[in-house]
Amino acid sequence: IGFMAENGTMVTEFVLMGFRLQAELQIGLFFVFLVIFLITMVGNLGMIVLIQTDPRLQTPMYFFLSHLSFLDICYSSVIVPQFLETLGTDKMVITYERCASQFFFFTLCASTECFLLAMMAYDRYMAVCNPLLYAIAMTPQTRLGLVAGAYAGAIVNSVIRTGCTFSISFCKSNHVDFFFCDLPPLLKLACSETRPWEWVIYLLAFLVITTSISVILTSYLFIIQAILKIRTAGGKAKTFSTCASHMTAVTLFFGTLIFIYLKGDMGKSLEEDKIVSIFYTVVIPMLNPMIYSLRNKDVKEALKKVFNRMRVSQTE
Repeated sequence: IGFMAENGTMVTEFVLMGFRLQAELQIGLFFVFLVIFLITMVGNLGMIVLIQTDPRLQTPMYFFLSHLSFLDICYSSVIVPQFLETLGTDKMVITYERCASQFFFFTLCASTECFLLAMMAYDRYMAVCNPLLYAIAMTPQTRLGLVAGAYAGAIVNSVIRTGCTFSISFCKSNHVDFFFCDLPPLLKLACSETRPWEWVIYLLAFLVITTSISVILTSYLFIIQAILKIRTAGGKAKTFSTCASHMTAVTLFFGTLIFIYLKGDMGKSLEEDKIVSIFYTVVIPMLNPMIYSLRNKDVKEALKKVFNRMRVSQTE
């Protein structure tokens, strides 16, 4: 498997150029992002363990949150180790097959997270607007079906998107001006007509993002209406606080995705795209456990319980 270079030879690898900074800056960034990666792994694994072990967190909302943490672990594992390697070596050689695999799994994680955030919004809608039907509507079977649907839809999107991207003939160069195999930098290497494939890729991105955002906005429109009907200020604040963490995560994630994939000039400003991509592939997976733990009373109580157990065990 490979592609034809401009001199007619078959090229079977890409060279990831990374950020091309001074050596001192690259070393500094290496350690910064290594710490971020470790915090991401510990934070998200800790969130999964906490949800699985604390009886108070055995609810639909935390079921979806555990899958979000799992996705953030996968997200970081697909991107960050390779990113650290590019920082450590200035540039990195990656095989054609590995580039396509990374592209597929990155798309899979991103698409699933879009659908999952939409389902979490629907879950909040049911909890706030239909509390009496909530337990009946969000049964374990329903939750599993929704999550399975998210993964299935993401797999279909990833297969088509990866197939379209790697059906393009790359012959201008094998040097990818990015830190991982993403669509904008790969399109810059194309020498064949890319319009038909780009239309399919854009359409898929548009459908995934807009469908997810539509569900989220519709859910929160009803939630806001329900909050406004609550008479007491304390009741409004309590209801709003149950949705605040999710709204923060949604704003951060979809804001960066829209900037990269739906802005209309894909690949024209790769330096700008690199910075934004760092945010949603490296920083947001680290922030999500913090967002949900710092703003959530149940998670705080569960964490206190764990720390108290650790103190007791140390004193014995």
